[in-house]
Amino acid sequence: MKKIDLKKELKSLYQPSAKAVALVEVPAMNYLMIDGAGDPNTSKTYAEAIGKVRFESLSEGTCAQTLHVGPFSEEGPTIARVHEFIRARGKLVGKHHEIYLSDIRKAAPEKWKTVVRQPMTT
Repeated sequence: MKKIDLKKELKSLYQPSAKAVALVEVPAMNYLMIDGAGDPNTSKTYAEAIGKVRFESLSEGTCAQTLHVGPFSEEGPTIARVHEFIRARGKLVGKHHEIYLSDIRKAAPEKWKTVVRQPMTT
C-alpha cells in the first residue's frame, strides 16, 4: 500500500510560516477531530474529549493559517494575530482548529508545532 504524506503533498496546508498569516484554499478532506479544551496533559475536559474521538468531514473553503511553536493558549497572540488578519480582509466563519504536527506526548512543550487555521469569508 502506498503511504500518503500530506505534509509533502499539500505543503501549503501543513508547512505554514510561523512569521506570517496566509490565506489558503482547503479542499474537502476527512479529519480526526477532538473537541476538547485546556492543556492536553492535565485537562479533564481534554481527556474526556479524547475518549470521544471521531472522524469529521470539513468542507472546503478559504482559511487563514499560521504556524504556532510552543505551548498553546486559546487567548494567546497567535489566535489574535489570525483573527486580526481575517478582520482586515473578511469575516470569521465558525471555530478555529488546530492541527498538531508534533506528538505532544513525546516533544517538549517549547518545541510543539501546531497549524492554527480559521475558516473565513472574503
